[in-house]
Amino acid sequence: MKGFSVRKKLEEIKKQGRKAFIPYIMAGDPDLEDTLRRIKMLTDAGADIIELGVPFSDPLADGPTIQKASDRALNAGVTLRKILKFFQEFKEEIQTPVILMSYLNPVFCYGIEKFFNDASSARISGVIFPDLTVEESRIYRFYAKKYSIDTVFLVAPTSTPERIKKIARFSTGFIYYVSITGITGSELILDKAFKEHIDYVKSFGKPVCVGFGVSKPKEAAYVSQFADGVIVGSAIVKMFHEKPEEAYEFIKSLREAIK
Repeated sequence: MKGFSVRKKLEEIKKQGRKAFIPYIMAGDPDLEDTLRRIKMLTDAGADIIELGVPFSDPLADGPTIQKASDRALNAGVTLRKILKFFQEFKEEIQTPVILMSYLNPVFCYGIEKFFNDASSARISGVIFPDLTVEESRIYRFYAKKYSIDTVFLVAPTSTPERIKKIARFSTGFIYYVSITGITGSELILDKAFKEHIDYVKSFGKPVCVGFGVSKPKEAAYVSQFADGVIVGSAIVKMFHEKPEEAYEFIKSLREAIK
């Protein structure tokens, strides 16, 4: 059985008059058993799609919180191979579409086609490769299509109209709007130009979900007014690590804030 379709899930949410809530956690932080429990908790708290990080030794796009989570997972011996094997084993227990966010090196070492084949078998719904440019993505897009996995490319506030057009063309799940020109967990600046640029990206006809820097319910509420979905990562990773007993209520407050 193939994974859930990210795009179809977003279309379903839109028909319901809702906006998507997409929380991020790091696979294997602190271990894969806890990852499964957290995925179920995120679903229970209202997650529509879950973004799952693959630990990597040099995560250039990630801030200190996610870097530390990646280190904890690597120290626990978690690898891309173990993650996919784990999902293959427990796929029937996961009822929410999962997107893997991985740097290219682990995928290249795994074998590109083998990765997409195994990810499809494990019911992974989509992929995000933060260090893959759309110009160099042909082979990845080919196998993603072959194995029915949605691709998600990133747009930044500094992206040119030409690049945005290319990204919109090749993103089959949604366009990931990086709300800041920096790393995950940085401060989010919400202004008129921010909204206008997201409206422009949406004009290309693909769903647009906003991440990087969204950490509070009020920020999630604001972003949800004009984005198709809101992605929250560092704040959730930090809460799970520092105050796990408060994680469920925090995640639920984010879901409730997203209109």
